[in-house]
Amino acid sequence: MPRFPTLDAIRAALAAQPAADPAARDAAAARNAQLTKPPGSLGRLEDLAQWMAAWQGTDRPRCDRPQVLIFAGNHGISARGVSAFPAEVTAQMVGNFAAGGAAINQLARAFGADLTVTPLDLDRPTADFTTGPAMSDADCAAAFAAGWDAVDPTAHLVVPGEMGIGNTTSAAALALALYGGAAEDWVGRGTGVDDAGLARKAAVVAAGVALHQGAADGLDILCRLGGREIAAMAGAIAGARAARIPVVLDGFICTAAAACLAATQAGALDHVQAGHVSAEHAHGALLARLGLEPILNLGLRLGEGSGAALAIGVIRGAVACQSGMATFAEAGVSGA
Repeated sequence: MPRFPTLDAIRAALAAQPAADPAARDAAAARNAQLTKPPGSLGRLEDLAQWMAAWQGTDRPRCDRPQVLIFAGNHGISARGVSAFPAEVTAQMVGNFAAGGAAINQLARAFGADLTVTPLDLDRPTADFTTGPAMSDADCAAAFAAGWDAVDPTAHLVVPGEMGIGNTTSAAALALALYGGAAEDWVGRGTGVDDAGLARKAAVVAAGVALHQGAADGLDILCRLGGREIAAMAGAIAGARAARIPVVLDGFICTAAAACLAATQAGALDHVQAGHVSAEHAHGALLARLGLEPILNLGLRLGEGSGAALAIGVIRGAVACQSGMATFAEAGVSGA
């Protein structure tokens, strides 16, 4: 039997997710207060270390085993002229990932992360969501399960990423369906479409969301307007939570996947940080809706998990200080 035979099985799994360990967070805060530095002098690094501690259940968290998970899917909506690149680029980039030639390969290597790439039925694009649901419930559940199962339960941190021509259009549609407004509020240039392409994207997003009004929750919206790689990222975020592994989100598309979880189950993103805010038009607004403060702002808009992979370095620095620094007593240094 499939891990998630129905969407209701996913909803039940989300409702049963573990919580952070407040005792571990408090112990990490107490240790932080005794480290050889002025109080609060490491700024947000202190908060990130305590967040890691709460999910790892220890006052000395680790980040020796980060995992980057890239999911690839093709979108039927790409035939509507919403991308500057043809649909076959998705499979070509999967080959580039496998050969070690993409930006995410270099960043994963630089920060000591294991990298896994999962193509999802690339020969079977999702349906054009302006004419019907992008995915059947069964297809969405299968992609979600693929993401869940890709998580290494021994990882210390998970970074979900994606590749899929047309997926900024799906992400914009998800955001519009979840939060309202106008299509133009959520549509950006993605891979670099011109003004005519941007107008086409907005029209496609508006038409799709209008067709699928009345969805039950974020998971239902994900099926109707998303893509397999977006569903898989949602599954990876949830699968990491089940294993009590913190997650760092990448850009607009990854954040849209997370938003679908937040709209399905309260508290579904308690284990999540935003790795960065991208240059994609609406990413900052989407993060604000979720109450997430990005760690980095470097003007990136690549996807592939690249911005979140860069944030691994910041988090590794945070836990190194929390777990490796001496206390005043240990160092024989007079406190304040």
